[in-house]
Amino acid sequence: MHDSILKNTSITFDLDGTLVDTAPDLVRVLNEVIAPDGLAPVLVDDARTLIGFGSMAMIRQAYADAHVPLSDPNAVNIQRKFLDLYAQGLSQVSLAYPGVAEILAELKRAGARLSVCTNKPGDMARPLLSQLGLAQYFDKIVGSGDSVATKPAAEHIFAAVGHRGANRIVMVGDGAPDVYAARAAKVPVILMAYGYSPISVHTFGADAVLRNFRELPSALKGILAA
Repeated sequence: MHDSILKNTSITFDLDGTLVDTAPDLVRVLNEVIAPDGLAPVLVDDARTLIGFGSMAMIRQAYADAHVPLSDPNAVNIQRKFLDLYAQGLSQVSLAYPGVAEILAELKRAGARLSVCTNKPGDMARPLLSQLGLAQYFDKIVGSGDSVATKPAAEHIFAAVGHRGANRIVMVGDGAPDVYAARAAKVPVILMAYGYSPISVHTFGADAVLRNFRELPSALKGILAA
């Protein structure tokens, strides 16, 4: 099928676990902020499924696993340190998933309109994507703190793509918030199976589930032609 089917289609992407494996930097920073309380380092693979729930969930789980009490004021202080340190080193060890740059370039050449719809703070998402050389592919990058309700709200998708269905819209993500936002917006959703979902993404009823990013163009064409 010819690539013209992608022309003017709005494709909006989740970031963490979809475009970029951010777990290595997030866990690096987590281990820095829990070390003063004597906690052993958390392994990246043990923390991946918590990343979608935010930094506070990662911090609280680390203390719970270590059986170390954590008061609410201390949790807030640790989270503040976490966010400061993370902002200073967004891409030290984080990498785009294989094929992401080449496929984004291919979709853009085919006339698709690309955006990012992430629950990560927008003022972290934009520099991260810029540092990894990916920001150039996106018309808009909309995150939390950008004056819009975030996923699972449909408004987040509409804010990212810049319209409410004037052209076709597809959401691409890796977990439940992406599916719920897409269903609320009444648009198709494609999930990446390699992401950070704590349960199998095959259970969410997405329109397609892919093993790697390079499968995306053919999946998009199949969904748009249906």
